[in-house]
Amino acid sequence: MRIRTTVAAVSGAVVLSGLALPAAQAADSHKGHTKITKVVVNGGKDIVLGTADKKITMTVTGTDPKGIKDGFVALWYGKKLDWSRLEGVLSPAKDPRCTKIDAKRATCKIVTVAHPRGLKNSTAGTWNVAAGLLGKGRAENHVIKEKYKTVRVQRATKLTTNASPEPVRKGEAVTVSGVLTRADWESREYAGYGQQSVKLQFKKKGASAYTTVKTVKSDAKGKLKTSVKATAAGTFRYVFAGSATSPAVVAAGDFVDVR
Repeated sequence: MRIRTTVAAVSGAVVLSGLALPAAQAADSHKGHTKITKVVVNGGKDIVLGTADKKITMTVTGTDPKGIKDGFVALWYGKKLDWSRLEGVLSPAKDPRCTKIDAKRATCKIVTVAHPRGLKNSTAGTWNVAAGLLGKGRAENHVIKEKYKTVRVQRATKLTTNASPEPVRKGEAVTVSGVLTRADWESREYAGYGQQSVKLQFKKKGASAYTTVKTVKSDAKGKLKTSVKATAAGTFRYVFAGSATSPAVVAAGDFVDVR
């Protein structure tokens, strides 16, 4: 993904609206009294991407004695941000909209569209957040932070539960199967998420809460299967607590009548 609007790499320079800086200088560049006070990405939540494009909203708030003219937020993955190449960057898809708070402060809203087909599965996890503001005073007044904060970009997960037989006699075995999958950004399909610990939970008919029965590990294809003794009618479900690269997910429950 490449920056197409507010921030652009042109002839080895980073351009923030009317402000141009050498790429090497753009990392943590600051001149004047322009300051960043807050950056919010995706409402403060992890960014979870499935196989479809997703719109993401980011905001940068700051202050300058003369007011704020423009701003940007961009996400990037890796050890070093190379503005001249812009690889592994999730960047603005539309021009930012800056809203004045008072004479000195403003919040700039940036919208980007994440295209999973442009990402590698190996980049799921922690991304860096770059942010910048341009003051309304002298043209050079600005602040650019290459690593203002971090955000997690995760591969979406899905989980199913199927308990059988239905109905079952009390004391007999109930087999509970399921599949844990997650988005494969490179193939744009969901694939099995193997070797993950998943909790099997049960809620007795008439009860208000689930209790954990046991923990099951998914096989190489993400499949889950275990057996428990039928003691009472109720609902089974699988629950995955999530990982650094994929979010938690709770499967829909499957009711089993015990006679």
